[in-house]
Amino acid sequence: MPVTSSVIPTERLASLSQDDDARYSRHILLPEVGVEGQERIRAAKVLIVGTGGLGAPLALYLAAAGVGTIGLVDFDEVEESNLQRQIIHSTRDIGRPKTASARDSIRAINPGVEVVTHQVALTSENAMSILSDYDIIADGTDNFPTRYLLNDACVFLGKPLVYGSVYQFDGQVTVFDSTRGPCYRCLYPTPPPPELTPSCAEGGVLGVLPGLVGVLQATETLKLIIGGADTLIGRLLLVEAWDAHFRELTIGKNPDCPVCGSHPTITELIDYAEFCGVGTHEEEVPIESITAKDLAVRLDAGETIQLIDIREPHERSLTPFPGALPVPYGQLIRRMDEFDPRTDLVFLCTIGQRSKFAIRALRRAGYTGRLLNLIDGVAGWTRDVGDR
Repeated sequence: MPVTSSVIPTERLASLSQDDDARYSRHILLPEVGVEGQERIRAAKVLIVGTGGLGAPLALYLAAAGVGTIGLVDFDEVEESNLQRQIIHSTRDIGRPKTASARDSIRAINPGVEVVTHQVALTSENAMSILSDYDIIADGTDNFPTRYLLNDACVFLGKPLVYGSVYQFDGQVTVFDSTRGPCYRCLYPTPPPPELTPSCAEGGVLGVLPGLVGVLQATETLKLIIGGADTLIGRLLLVEAWDAHFRELTIGKNPDCPVCGSHPTITELIDYAEFCGVGTHEEEVPIESITAKDLAVRLDAGETIQLIDIREPHERSLTPFPGALPVPYGQLIRRMDEFDPRTDLVFLCTIGQRSKFAIRALRRAGYTGRLLNLIDGVAGWTRDVGDR
């Protein structure tokens, strides 16, 4: 099996103290870790985004292992409903910022760990500056906008992302590292519709499951730090807690990935809430639409209409749409000067969902022309109009 080298540069290592030798003796006894491995652990800087169900065991075990610097990103406060699974917090912490509660628990376990708290929501504006100070990023989030934001930022910065997710009785764990394997978008190019992605607050979660997945994430993090181990890069571990099953899927790097592929179309951080369709409501932001049949009639009549295909290259190669201008979603705003406000723009995607987000994004960017969404996207056109 392939093994990975340590992400910690040797020049940052320093000798362990006598206290370190005593505290970490069980690590040092392991040939795979040894003194140098523990020195790498102490030199490591790990950022944990989210101090909830996944972030709790991650932070506690990395602190116990002696990770030198642990960064915590969270803007939330401890609630009573968190305590069923978020073991880094206690009843007395209810109402406190999660980063403060987590910091105190880490220091109680290991006062030698430096804890850096970021009491903010991670956004496209602050992600690059926060992530740049750390060697490894661990994803303890529970929403798609932040997952895509973390993935893209890690690709741009060349940092490994230790990923975990949980829902009800099922979990997933892997390591995304675009320098040595696939990224999150290689596995999930686009997010599911918001209405199909209930949160743990809506669907529930077995309290011990985040602990199981978070410990696996902590294990992968330590393997990246120490080096010499077969990590989960290129492998997705599926955890089924209720039936006690573990399964593994091989995941490959997608050469057409919009962010880490051969010809990336997303080269900077975008509006991830908009991309994932979160926080927008149809009744608040009405979208003017057109059916495939009505569009065909207008095109046959010779009307001047600009067709904008926001799909990624691999999607267009499967079902081309002749005559449409290819503008992948990630390029939309910076290329809006190519659009003619005097002409109706019709936006195309696979099923007519991302095109709505594209229209909203252009409106927010100040575009003043008429924008139309092709209902049901290219799939609807193929169904109702077919080849022309």
